[in-house]
Amino acid sequence: MYPIRVLSREQTENVLDMKTVIADIEKVYLMKFRDAGKLFPMIFHEFEPGVADMDIKSGLLEDENIFGLKLVSWYGSNAGKGLPLLTGTVMIFDLITGKPLGLLSAEHLTGMRTGAAGAIGAKYLARKGVQDLLIVGTGHQAAYQAAACLIALDNIRKVRVYAPTDHAHAVDFTEKIKPQLKEKFHFKGEISAAFEAVEDIKSAVEKSDVIVTVTPSRKPLILKEWVRKGTHISCVGADMSGKQEIDENIFSGAKIFVDDVSQALNVGESEIPFKKGIITRDSIIGEIGELICGDKKGRTSDDDITIFDSTGIALQDLMTARSALKAAEENNIGTVVDL
Repeated sequence: MYPIRVLSREQTENVLDMKTVIADIEKVYLMKFRDAGKLFPMIFHEFEPGVADMDIKSGLLEDENIFGLKLVSWYGSNAGKGLPLLTGTVMIFDLITGKPLGLLSAEHLTGMRTGAAGAIGAKYLARKGVQDLLIVGTGHQAAYQAAACLIALDNIRKVRVYAPTDHAHAVDFTEKIKPQLKEKFHFKGEISAAFEAVEDIKSAVEKSDVIVTVTPSRKPLILKEWVRKGTHISCVGADMSGKQEIDENIFSGAKIFVDDVSQALNVGESEIPFKKGIITRDSIIGEIGELICGDKKGRTSDDDITIFDSTGIALQDLMTARSALKAAEENNIGTVVDL
């Protein structure tokens, strides 16, 4: 029998903090650059196209002596049943013995690592001292992006929020986000940044230093002519072929970094400009780990427009799950069962 620790969504919320997750995801990008983190082929299957699907992302982290996977399912019909549309689990195994170590709810864990990724792109590619942030999208992931960016970019004073489908969603988000940052993300003290719901995305883009897009859009929400010199954009929502959040022409002349080149060109924000011939594989300067370690240069001018295409990789899930398990073990949180 093997003891395995099981953590629920609420328990992962208790043991994970965003500052630690940001540091963990930076380590993951460096491990990937050093080939100490390896990705396995992704498995995707549609049970019913546009209605129900699942995907499995997996890999290994040599420095942590673990391997594992995340299985996520999406059932659009669950909305009418009072059930979550997206559900998933992460499983972690010992790389030396192969024994299972943990089984974790993937919901909060995925939100944390995805928020951290968007913020890391801004941390390393945005101009120094940026103060104006625009979040495009108000879904489940938006709060994680806000939390991570406020930690990674400590000069942010204004956070504009745009909801593509209904302005009321943006208003609701801005009214609830500060209490949520304290309750769910454990922010201490006063949150100095002001949150503003905006209806005019063109004006918001023109005023913003950093833009994070986190929607399931399949058409551009941001046009090239709106983007001023020096802007950084972290594209987070595009993680499946056909998704697109920004005008493909923004890529022309921009400095582009990704989390995984092959994945970005196939299912990321880079897919459309690549297929249209606006960029080539060589247009991507490198993966974010190469930038973090200093092997590649990012922004060289305050006028540069920079893009981080974050498609999400299994190594992020494995590292975040490992941190959650360590914290849970130290604090005797979760349920240990023998398999």
